[in-house]
Amino acid sequence: MEIEVVVPGGATIGEAPTWVAAEAALYWIDIKRPALYRLDPATGAQRSWPMPSDIGAFALTADPPGAVVALRTGLFRLDFASDKLDRLAPPPFDPKLFRFNEGACDINGRFWIGVMFDPLTEASPPLKSSMHSFTLAGGLRPEPDAAELHNGMAWSADNEIFYLSHSQRQAIFAYEFDPAAGRLGAPRLFASVPKDDGLPDGAAIDDLGGYWCALHGGGRLRRYKPSGAVDCDIALPVSQPTMCAFGGADLEDLYVTSASDQLMPEQRRREPLAGALLKLRPGVSGLARSYLVR
Repeated sequence: MEIEVVVPGGATIGEAPTWVAAEAALYWIDIKRPALYRLDPATGAQRSWPMPSDIGAFALTADPPGAVVALRTGLFRLDFASDKLDRLAPPPFDPKLFRFNEGACDINGRFWIGVMFDPLTEASPPLKSSMHSFTLAGGLRPEPDAAELHNGMAWSADNEIFYLSHSQRQAIFAYEFDPAAGRLGAPRLFASVPKDDGLPDGAAIDDLGGYWCALHGGGRLRRYKPSGAVDCDIALPVSQPTMCAFGGADLEDLYVTSASDQLMPEQRRREPLAGALLKLRPGVSGLARSYLVR
């Protein structure tokens, strides 16, 4: 399969590709060289908003145009016109031990934000922290799911299933979901990922109900059938893909972010595209994903 390099290697931890159809643009972040980016694929032009601390997730705002950014130091509102950051909420965890990791908006504009145990200094064995949701009106709300590392957020076409990975457990779960109330129901194990295949990272859903998962450390994208059975793997020229998102006018392009952190110098020489933003056409269309927080 032809794989196009959209942005060359170099991101420390590229993440959260988000297609905005109204702008024909792709937003994404670099967590550890913290910044939010907006890419115009037609021209290659890219704008960036540097951040003062690790950025784990974002959601866009319509009025005024901007974003809610989930930083290690809390939730902030970014105004695109002025570049000004206004704090909305302090971090719901000890920022010396945790940071936000991955986020996604449900159909009603509630911003779901996971966490990662990522201590700034040597610390105890990995600890768990709660996932949260956020609205502009209601603020942060703790959710009944705790993990060392949340990833893989996605919703089924009917919005009644919420997918979520506990990456350190090598597990992907499917939760019953009430879209009106924004409530999680009972989880079930959707898929287990063998350690040799990599960590289950960010994900996307196609219009046939397939769940596409980036396998961090495994150098591949894996499509799961709605049953949870493995359908196929697509090998990538990077060992640490982090997330995938459908985009383009027909949602037939699949964008993939990747990371270069924790690679030794010899690995970096063998993997010049580490940290690149990639694009491929897997032969299926994606579901339009919500991205506006309300």
